[in-house]
Amino acid sequence: MPVLILGCALAVSAAAQAPVPDSSAIEAKAHDMLSTLTLEQKIDLLGGVDEMFTHAEPSIGLPRFKMSDASVGVRTWGPTTAYAGGVALAATWDRDFARELGESLGRDARARSVNFLLGPGINIARSPIGGRNFEYLSEDPFLNSALVVPYIQGLQSQGVIATVKHYALNNQEFDRHNASSDMDERTMREIYLPAFEAAVTQGHADAVMDSYNEVNGVHSTQNPFLNLQVLKGEWGFKGILMSDWDATYDGVAAANNGLDLEMPSPKFMNEQNLLQAVKDGRVKESAIDDKVLRLLRTELRYGFTDRPQFDPADATYSVKDRAVALRGALESITLLKNDDYLLPLDPAKAKIIAVIGPDAWPAVPGGGGSSNATAFNPISIVTGIANLLGPDVSVLYSRGLPDLVDVCRRTSWQGGVKMETFPNAGFTGTPETTQGRMIADWRPEQWGPPGTPRSVRYTTSFQASAAGKYLLVAAAAGQDRYQVQADGKTVLAEDQTSEGQVPKSTTLDLTAGQTVQVVADYLPYSPGVRFAVGIAYEPDLILADAKEFAAKADVVVVAVGFNASTEGEGHDRTFDLPWGQDALVEAMAAANPRTIVDLTGGGGMDVERWLDKVPVLIDDWYPGQEGGTAVAEILFGKHNPEGRLPVSWDRAWADNPSSPWYYGNPADDTILHEIGTDGKPVDYQIRHIVYGDKLMVGYRYWTTTGKHPLFPFGYGLSYTTFSFSKLDVPPTAQSGATVPVSFDVTNTGSMEGVEVAELYVSDPSAKVDRPERELKGFEKVRLQPGETKHVTLDLDARSFSYWDEASHKWTIDPGKFVIRVGDSSEDTPLNADLTMQ
Repeated sequence: MPVLILGCALAVSAAAQAPVPDSSAIEAKAHDMLSTLTLEQKIDLLGGVDEMFTHAEPSIGLPRFKMSDASVGVRTWGPTTAYAGGVALAATWDRDFARELGESLGRDARARSVNFLLGPGINIARSPIGGRNFEYLSEDPFLNSALVVPYIQGLQSQGVIATVKHYALNNQEFDRHNASSDMDERTMREIYLPAFEAAVTQGHADAVMDSYNEVNGVHSTQNPFLNLQVLKGEWGFKGILMSDWDATYDGVAAANNGLDLEMPSPKFMNEQNLLQAVKDGRVKESAIDDKVLRLLRTELRYGFTDRPQFDPADATYSVKDRAVALRGALESITLLKNDDYLLPLDPAKAKIIAVIGPDAWPAVPGGGGSSNATAFNPISIVTGIANLLGPDVSVLYSRGLPDLVDVCRRTSWQGGVKMETFPNAGFTGTPETTQGRMIADWRPEQWGPPGTPRSVRYTTSFQASAAGKYLLVAAAAGQDRYQVQADGKTVLAEDQTSEGQVPKSTTLDLTAGQTVQVVADYLPYSPGVRFAVGIAYEPDLILADAKEFAAKADVVVVAVGFNASTEGEGHDRTFDLPWGQDALVEAMAAANPRTIVDLTGGGGMDVERWLDKVPVLIDDWYPGQEGGTAVAEILFGKHNPEGRLPVSWDRAWADNPSSPWYYGNPADDTILHEIGTDGKPVDYQIRHIVYGDKLMVGYRYWTTTGKHPLFPFGYGLSYTTFSFSKLDVPPTAQSGATVPVSFDVTNTGSMEGVEVAELYVSDPSAKVDRPERELKGFEKVRLQPGETKHVTLDLDARSFSYWDEASHKWTIDPGKFVIRVGDSSEDTPLNADLTMQ
């Protein structure tokens, strides 16, 4: 009889797409499979194979299972649908869209036989320069939690495992293997862990990915607090905890501290390291068994062993999912400035449109790195506008700026460039000296074995031909470092350890005939040279056709910001716009007062130089493959913008509360002793990044200090107007009880539109310091002109709680709370007091 029950249970799971709950039948089957395995076979299952697969075990009928990188699309296995994901998803503030996005990604995965989707990424956007912010969501734990739960539910409903990443505190990309995110438990619990908690306890994600970084000095993949105490203990996670690719550093420590699956291969959790460790008692075999059971149990719940993952009903190229991609782009694009109501544009008055800039064409669906999806047919802003307006409108395109190499090659250095190559990394000894005419040096020659140190110094001068601003730009590659000095002052430097880098630039104000002495010191990481420096007079930097097009157009759209080469995995990005783009915007605005700026990027960026010179500013984040269509529909009023900022927009990088702490203090560095792949001790130098900003992340900092960012969290303009009224909050409530809050939202304008009603809670009577306000509820409301909707939001106990470090639990202090409702963190016209008893 038990055999018959087991067969029925497994037959149901095979027919269903969504995973079935764990059951005694599945548990018995998993234990039965485990019982036939040798210790060697069990250990083999703990590592991946062929980069993107789990290990097969034919003796128990277990095939290998397929994975794919994610975030904006199922990107590993060829062209795909590229969605507005990550930060763009957060800008929608739309739970329903998050679910629909998850379902679409699930269908795309099934069409490619993918079992594990390596997403979503849900780390907090602590700083605007974080290289993978565009993959993540927002600066707020409540917003992240509210969106990740339906996303996971949608994805897993299609029979695909969601892998929530990167657990935990992966808030910067520089030196990510050796950087430790150090903070107190309260900050961790209130800011950086809630979205992971919601993903596990509410979304029921069946896989979690540990991050590269250390947390409080311990690698995430072997961190007992994160993996055993919190994830598998307090949150009751029953699924698979895997490493990020090559994020495992010690096989025994990882095995003992919760890691179940080492990807992409078992460099550490292998027979060589673990067999002897089990035999001599350093690792318990029961710990190995638990890992294998998690793998088997999860795969049985999804029916992976009983049905093919490929579903021919799911199209590889999906027209249905193109509509989902367009919806995400339309809902996420955020209007930040619209002086004199220039938008929406009247097609009858815009017969010549100049679309200028590096991001105008080709399309920029997403950022770079492992999330970079290749779309079948991405729509650029140029083609999106032309497609919408048809043959009667002239669309003129120019990139606006030359290539970086052209700038460097065209720089007229006075007397040429002296290049000195030193036989060490210290610019000492007798150098090999050569003479050239430019600093655009790409030499692959070997100087000796890998790691042979060299240093290269370039010395030259530049004379200004006219008075004005000159752009100085430098670029290297990989982990190279450099420093550029102008008249003895360091003006550009790349001094952080990263797996990649982007060009850096600055402006020099020079008088006509002024000569500047330039010295560039370059430290190549690999045995070759990959370095360039150039300088250009800003008015001459702008391409001539861009100026001509802008002057003759009825309206100019300038598309600037970042792309897959300037923002992505392995390195952080700049807060400044990429080189030359400020000058380009200024030139277009000078040529045509009807200039619209469309920004692309994973968060805030510096726009102060030209913001008051343009009437319209739009942020399209990374809008996916349909971004060009969505931008066109918003510019010409076919769709009313409804995106809202998921991050606070700083005026300058120095204004961000994380900036004093971001790179850490070298005096805090320590040495970590671990065991290498050969079983021998290995020492790692750990950079400790102390999160001295603590709870003061994003709007929590701005509202607590009374200072103001350029644009506040939750902000976004519409082509219509809204009002809030009739706030109803009970005057008292019992601690721990659910508190209903209701209010009305009215469309007071003449166009259908969407408002995001945001609810913040303040706790002025708390016994500890708390942020002045925190988001604890929101509702996206779609309204016709004149329409009013009544909204009710329920606040649970967590909405009023803080983490008490003494008692290690969530705590509510009785006393006064303030409920605030509005449309941004700084605009909350409705306020009411509540006494918690």
